[in-house]
Amino acid sequence: MNEPFDAVDVIRAKRDRTHLSDAQIDWVIDAYTRGVVAEEQMSALAMAILLNGMSRGEVARWTHAMIASGERMDFSGLSRPTADKHSTGGVGDKITLPLAPLVAVFGVAVPQLSGRGLGHTGGTLDKLESIPGWRAALSNDEVLAQLEDVGAVICAAGSGLAPADKKLYALRDVTGTVEAIPLIASSIMSKKIAEGTGALVLDVKVGSGAFMKDLAQARELARTMVELGTDAGVRTVALLTDMSVPLGLTAGNALEVRESVEVLDGGGPADVVDLTVALAVEMLAAADRPQDPADVRAALGDGRAMDVWRRMIRAQGGDPDAPLPVARHTEQVVADKDGVLEHLDAYAVGVAAWRLGAGRSRREDPVQAGAGVELHARPGDRVAAGQPLLTLHTDTPERFARALDALDDGWRVAPPGSAVPDHPIVIDRIH
Repeated sequence: MNEPFDAVDVIRAKRDRTHLSDAQIDWVIDAYTRGVVAEEQMSALAMAILLNGMSRGEVARWTHAMIASGERMDFSGLSRPTADKHSTGGVGDKITLPLAPLVAVFGVAVPQLSGRGLGHTGGTLDKLESIPGWRAALSNDEVLAQLEDVGAVICAAGSGLAPADKKLYALRDVTGTVEAIPLIASSIMSKKIAEGTGALVLDVKVGSGAFMKDLAQARELARTMVELGTDAGVRTVALLTDMSVPLGLTAGNALEVRESVEVLDGGGPADVVDLTVALAVEMLAAADRPQDPADVRAALGDGRAMDVWRRMIRAQGGDPDAPLPVARHTEQVVADKDGVLEHLDAYAVGVAAWRLGAGRSRREDPVQAGAGVELHARPGDRVAAGQPLLTLHTDTPERFARALDALDDGWRVAPPGSAVPDHPIVIDRIH
């Protein structure tokens, strides 16, 4: 077959900071998906994009071409509007679990197509798979039926959505081009737009435990994604949220499910509750069903959100009453002196949970349901010498040494009376 372009010409154009045409972008994504553009050629193009950037028009077309590589879902037949949330990933970020049922309480359907964890950030599907019987893989028909009946679904994205992204994502991972903002934004947004949601709220994390450590970069990513969603006709809003400290008091699969159920039961840590409510309020407004934040918060305490959670878990074969897995071995990290916990680094906790077996290094690695880190204090709390700060959980005790190594500089106790600045959970809103 005669190809209209040559991969080397497209690479050279981006290398020389030339604006790629719509036709060049459409061809290169399609040809890469078909295997005509080789992996090393796409690697070179990805690096040129990382170094030289892309215009708003180029990113929009690149995203459009990724969507066109596969199928699109259509929720227009549902009796209620749809809204979804995407988080860029963090440590202890279990927000999807209480959020999806909470939003569904108010008559908005939540099609939450989620992923698995890689590295120090946990995956939503790994967390839910710690519930006995729960299954992640649903057909498109099952997704639609559950959205109509229950109002919320959390499941794996079908392989038919943006297949070009799946291929490019794996390539970016091994070529040092993961950080390219045009490629991050188009990767996330191609899947979310193809998913067919009417409204989208982005939770863009910033801080040590986040993918974006720098506020200016996080803001640029958020703005790029909001523009992409808006250009594609999806109502899109982004919140920049703090990920310098782990979210809540747990990092690890079953540990985070337990904490999510506490939130759905009207309890749970304040930061998890506050962020869940803030995102729910944004999703409901974007779906044209605005609610008083006080009523949204009340739905966590009065059983309405819990009812939807139980129906959602049952609809996917899970038993919401089954005991969650518990790791066979634990080890504690204790305060070295009296004082105030001044510093607890999200990244260190995330790496420790990963090394204990809660995460994976390669996509095919298994995860331990019970592994992870439990926090007994947060920055600003008074602690006494010998008091437990963290409990490490694993089925394989030989993992403790490396997890403890990860935590070595990850926490610090300051003298009694020290003031620790309070970080607001929501830093900014971009719309």
